[in-house]
Amino acid sequence: MARIPVHTIDDAPEAARETLEALRRKQGKLLNIHAEMAHAPVVLAAYHGMQQAIAEHGSFDARTREAIALAVGAVDGCDYCQSAHTLGAKAAGMTLDQTVEVRSGEVAFDPELAALVTLARQITADRGDVDDSAWKAARQAGWSDTELTELFAHVAVNLYTNFFNHYAETELDVPPAPGLRH
Repeated sequence: MARIPVHTIDDAPEAARETLEALRRKQGKLLNIHAEMAHAPVVLAAYHGMQQAIAEHGSFDARTREAIALAVGAVDGCDYCQSAHTLGAKAAGMTLDQTVEVRSGEVAFDPELAALVTLARQITADRGDVDDSAWKAARQAGWSDTELTELFAHVAVNLYTNFFNHYAETELDVPPAPGLRH
């Protein structure tokens, strides 16, 4: 059971309602994570602000963003995010098998993406540290300094949601990703 109750848009704090409605429109429904974050509008606004910055200034396509999210969620053990981003990755053109590959760290279907996912996994597992060899492999795979810098923002927003889900014990309201304990 979740530690933080799920709000509806109508019973959420006034300061969170507009953001909740925008997220509901974007997702097609109000997700439990957002409805829990709404208890403290600052938590919801911080998340939404990071997402807006990525949407406005980011360069990664949806497939790449979802691969990063899947990698971070897998390393961090966030079942909610792995499940939600499996749906997002499929919508962005990945097969279910490819989402499992990304989560396992074995991205054989796309060597360029594999190099970026390796860095995302290392940032997550090693609190921001990455091996020089992984950095060089990503550069050799074609990722620019700008893209490798941007990667950090994507990892950070996913860690934010992963940690929140662990903290709140958010209940799944999307189909579980393959291989999870649900």
